[in-house]
Amino acid sequence: AANLDLDKANADILALSNELRLGVNPKALIEDISVGAQQRVELLKALYRNAQLLILDEPTAVLTPQETEDFFQILRQMREQGKTVVIITHKLEEVLAISDSVTVMRDGKTVGEVKTSETSAKDLARMIVGRDVLLRVEKTDAQPKEAILTVENLSVKNAHGAALGGVSFEVKTGEIVGIAGIEGNGQTELIEAIAGLIPTANLSGKIYFEGTNITHISARQHKELGIAHIPEDRHRRGLLLDFNLAENSMLGVHYRPPVASASGFLIDSAIDRRVKEIIENFDVRPPNAELSAKALSGGNQQKLIIGREFGLKPKLLLVSQPTRGVDIGAIEFIHRKLIALRDAGTAVLLVSAELEEVTALADRLLVFHKGKIVGEVNPKTTSKEKIGLLMTGGK
Repeated sequence: AANLDLDKANADILALSNELRLGVNPKALIEDISVGAQQRVELLKALYRNAQLLILDEPTAVLTPQETEDFFQILRQMREQGKTVVIITHKLEEVLAISDSVTVMRDGKTVGEVKTSETSAKDLARMIVGRDVLLRVEKTDAQPKEAILTVENLSVKNAHGAALGGVSFEVKTGEIVGIAGIEGNGQTELIEAIAGLIPTANLSGKIYFEGTNITHISARQHKELGIAHIPEDRHRRGLLLDFNLAENSMLGVHYRPPVASASGFLIDSAIDRRVKEIIENFDVRPPNAELSAKALSGGNQQKLIIGREFGLKPKLLLVSQPTRGVDIGAIEFIHRKLIALRDAGTAVLLVSAELEEVTALADRLLVFHKGKIVGEVNPKTTSKEKIGLLMTGGK
């Protein structure tokens, strides 16, 4: 058997990582690195094997704009070497930037094939959804008022050590504060800490809501105060997949009016009204309250969760990855709903791995790197390249 030259393999992988600016340590254990870093390892693995056919599923999800362009340069080099690259992505601007031809699929079927040079983002969106889609977020300037959420020197530990390192900021009513950063830099822990989902032994610092210290209260108490939460993992945190739409519509309020009596008994008519309102107001399809949640598409599952949380009429909405795995038509719908909620006076704290999304929706942007806030910027006047540089620890 041939001997494996680990030193050479480490050197080759490190060189490739540096060439792509992916920042992967080849000697690190997979279990000790973030999910984002693990995805970058997958990219390196395929390139290290000198693959002739490379199939990439959302390859830039954890990359900054600069890293994305560097990565595309590698893909262009592969094309020039005679290799074939297939990219599966929902990012239309990236399709237009890197591909030679585009195949559009809808509902598991091919609906069109075009040369990239002969199409546009608008045309592709129409093919994907079946109608014209507004590709930009339309909104007026925010009118923020008093601070409703204040975070002071918040730190969180996870299985790998310090995930969040002493962050402080505030969110005001009537504004969307966005969190930008490569995944795995403390955003998940931040939202879960504010939502009451982190064990108290794992966090320090203070979280105030309307002047009250809520650092160590339960998730149920958060709901009762008017804090709603749209989690990043809808299957693990947002839905009971084997339960039907009606049952999922009352999660978090199942023990109190209007869906339960004072003695704790569920009121069927109130549950029916609630799920009907969600289905109608948030265009959940198919509109059948008896269907199990797992029978819905990802986009409709997300609309069910958003409808449920919006129905709480929250004072503060915590939302992570609101459009992950969602088609362009549903993205447009969700963006409109978030802006409408802001305009109605709700404070929104938004985390998104999609830089285009978070810069389009946010009124103020906090940039995270290694569990710390490394910058606060105005997304209207700050370039994506500058934000991307901050995301990687640059100035």
